[in-house]
Amino acid sequence: MKFLEKVKLGNKLVAKLKKKLKIGILGGTFDPAHKGHIKISKESKNKFKLNYIIWAITKKNPFKGKSNLNLKSRFKFAKKITQKKKFIKVKFFEKQIKSNKTINLINYLKKNNKNSHIYFIMGADNLINFHKWNKWKTIAKKSKILVFDRQGYKYKSLKSIAYRQINKKNLKFINFKKVNISSSKLRKI
Repeated sequence: MKFLEKVKLGNKLVAKLKKKLKIGILGGTFDPAHKGHIKISKESKNKFKLNYIIWAITKKNPFKGKSNLNLKSRFKFAKKITQKKKFIKVKFFEKQIKSNKTINLINYLKKNNKNSHIYFIMGADNLINFHKWNKWKTIAKKSKILVFDRQGYKYKSLKSIAYRQINKKNLKFINFKKVNISSSKLRKI
């Protein structure tokens, strides 16, 4: 989609067509960040022509226990493994927006990027309990949800309350060659 942008050309303001920015958000504790996060980021960028992807690191996931690594260490490691992936921007927004709620992050990004489309990226395991998230239906209206299949979660996620209730034009289930790794498995090593 395109929008008009007013630009100064000499002394005149002229309207110019400009493509809307496509922003991906991959949120989580990233405890630790790993190649699976990078792989779904690349797949999202390529398949949906995203301009960039924000890894929105949260201090604490309300559905999980305490993180093993502190926020500073997780942030630093995520920056390190993405340093050659210029399309990934590692960010911590919770101080700015005074919240760890996804809907507040989406509202903040939309306010500061008026002419943009937001793509919220998650694993199939998160879709199972997505209906328990704060304002989950609003998240689905304000963004396209990209759900990546994860080993052992496809059946449950496709039967989930959220999958059945979200308009399919706003939710894409992506089958792809999975990386058999997760942060919780890495922590056990």
